[in-house]
Amino acid sequence: MLETAITILGIDPGLRITGFGIVSKTGSKLAYITSGCIKAPESDLPGRLKTILESLREVIQTYLPQQVAIEKVFVNVNPQSTLLLGQARGTAICAAVLEDLPVAEYTALQVKQAVVGNGHAKKEQVQEMVRRLLRLPGNPSPDAADALACAICHAHGGQGLGSIATAGYRVKRGRLV
Repeated sequence: MLETAITILGIDPGLRITGFGIVSKTGSKLAYITSGCIKAPESDLPGRLKTILESLREVIQTYLPQQVAIEKVFVNVNPQSTLLLGQARGTAICAAVLEDLPVAEYTALQVKQAVVGNGHAKKEQVQEMVRRLLRLPGNPSPDAADALACAICHAHGGQGLGSIATAGYRVKRGRLV
């Protein structure tokens, strides 16, 4: 039986730097396609959001991923920072849905657990495991590594449990809800 490859775009949203990473999954094998960072200019909020939207749409139109995985926003000590990050995240989701792509969402804890085996892993541990899992010559930048980790998380668990698709569900205490 010939297995088809699924291409997954992982996104680590940020107002200054949005990381992206694309992997291909064939069966249980992962292959690195590309990764990078979108650096928004030091301008007003609408200008930054426009850069994120246009740049992610360009990535999507260039590499044609079939699915998108994005990191959920956690609540910071500063509510204003959380709201701003939420706008960057919403813009990234808009880039995907404008291209008719399904979007799955994962918490940082879920991503780290899937990639490192420890939900409280440090950034350096995530970078190292992403490098190893994708057989990269060096560690990707922290933002690109987080985006690749999000795509890896989706590839490992977000495709479904058996034939049950997990997009649109949340994981609570290890169970889909």
